[in-house]
Amino acid sequence: MKKNIVLFCLFILPIVAYLFFASGVNTFSKLPILTSKIPELGNWKSLSGEKIELNNKITVLSFGGADIYKNRGNYFNLNEKIYKRYHTFKDLQFVVLSPIGTEEEVKIIQRELGAFTEMAEWKFIFATPKEIESFYNELHLKKDRLDEGLGNNNVYLIDKERNLRGRKVRDEKEYKEGYSMFHVSELHNEMLDDFKIILYEYKAALKKNRNATKQL
Repeated sequence: MKKNIVLFCLFILPIVAYLFFASGVNTFSKLPILTSKIPELGNWKSLSGEKIELNNKITVLSFGGADIYKNRGNYFNLNEKIYKRYHTFKDLQFVVLSPIGTEEEVKIIQRELGAFTEMAEWKFIFATPKEIESFYNELHLKKDRLDEGLGNNNVYLIDKERNLRGRKVRDEKEYKEGYSMFHVSELHNEMLDDFKIILYEYKAALKKNRNATKQL
């Protein structure tokens, strides 16, 4: 009996573990597309005058709103839980779209974040209220809404092909559209998990392309 248990542990368990993790990778590598081909950002400039685009970038997108400085804690949370860990990943950007007129508040936030963070991938851009509302509507969100100041507490994941990504919830009958920056636990758990999936997808695709090139 003991011999059978030992043999089971030595040979069967490793195979079961392999199958488990192999199936986990397949699940891990897929994150549903909620909205396909979001329109490109308008001709909106950042504080430095830089033109920001979504194409060929993994984008963490948020809407700062007129009260962006009042809600600056959201960006400190996002910075701590996501940005500082992954901002060196190639082709990644954190875009914050806010109404024209909030530039001075944003400069203060940049200064405060920059005191302990490298800010190169933070992209604060500005547009008119009508432009912000129009762009937001193109996300085709079913539950999330902007407040009166054209902002909210949520952040959205957009892949390199300009697809809004999210996760299935409630027995796969609904989808999570955005992640609350106000709730640190949501950033640390749900968003971090889904963000890793996006990065994993592109690393896997890059590896596949390299292997294909070598075969050629």
